[in-house]
Amino acid sequence: MTDRGDPLARIELLQGTLDLIILQSLRWGPCHGYGLARLIQSTSKDVLRVNTGSLYPALQRLEQKRWIEAEWVVSDRGQRVREYRLTDAGRKHLVVERRRWETLSDAMARILALRPEEGEA
Repeated sequence: MTDRGDPLARIELLQGTLDLIILQSLRWGPCHGYGLARLIQSTSKDVLRVNTGSLYPALQRLEQKRWIEAEWVVSDRGQRVREYRLTDAGRKHLVVERRRWETLSDAMARILALRPEEGEA
């Protein structure tokens, strides 16, 4: 995932973060890979861009874990696309991962808000 291809603005995600983003995105309904990439990009206001080299292996991994399932469908444009949807197991896993992410996010916010004099022993 990168920000507009600028190597200085590259955002490296913690392992598993892309999985969480995909699962969260699929909560809104079934979607094909390209649609997921566009959804992630637009929802993040162009901060996160997922390339196919990261997205499709993540989708395969999630499918192997049975957190998502896929089927071939014909798109509005008449093309065959693989459409992914969240499974019940995926919804349950998403709840757990969201809690973990919120805990980590809260901890990071506290650390980043700490003023130097508060952190000194």
